[in-house]
Amino acid sequence: MKNENRNEEAVSPVIATILMVAITVVLAGVLYVWASSLAEGNTDGDLSLYAFTGADAEGAANVPSTATNDTLIKLTMTQGSDLNWAYMSVKLTTNAGDIYFCSSPNAAEGAACELVDNGRDTTDATMSVGDVVTIVESGTDICSSSCTMDVEITNTRTDEVIDRTAGVAAE
Repeated sequence: MKNENRNEEAVSPVIATILMVAITVVLAGVLYVWASSLAEGNTDGDLSLYAFTGADAEGAANVPSTATNDTLIKLTMTQGSDLNWAYMSVKLTTNAGDIYFCSSPNAAEGAACELVDNGRDTTDATMSVGDVVTIVESGTDICSSSCTMDVEITNTRTDEVIDRTAGVAAE
């Protein structure tokens, strides 16, 4: 009888090892799922790798008029990696609610406004940190008098809005 009690007191080493491995695998899976959902939750869709600032194109000669070639805004890239002009779309929304799309430098004509590259290197095909572009009317009277505009820049290759600059005055 003593021999039978001894057999019931312990678990075999093989079964103990299998149970420990199974518990470890389950815990690793739970930690992986938790960590990956935590990493996704931190971005909130607001991860911004680019930043631009907009300002009035200064000077008495740049006051908006009824002409269709007014200089409106200076846009400066303050953060981000080089952005190819071919993949850059700029949309203006005036305080009147009108929406206009601007063409990039050296692009085909036909847009309501165009970007004129005033950066450090105007011969390259990219916009870099520190580069400045001027938004100029191109055959369309966007702003006849003092107005404000929201500027939205989109990377057309990824179809992602990379910057929104709100309330830029053209006076």
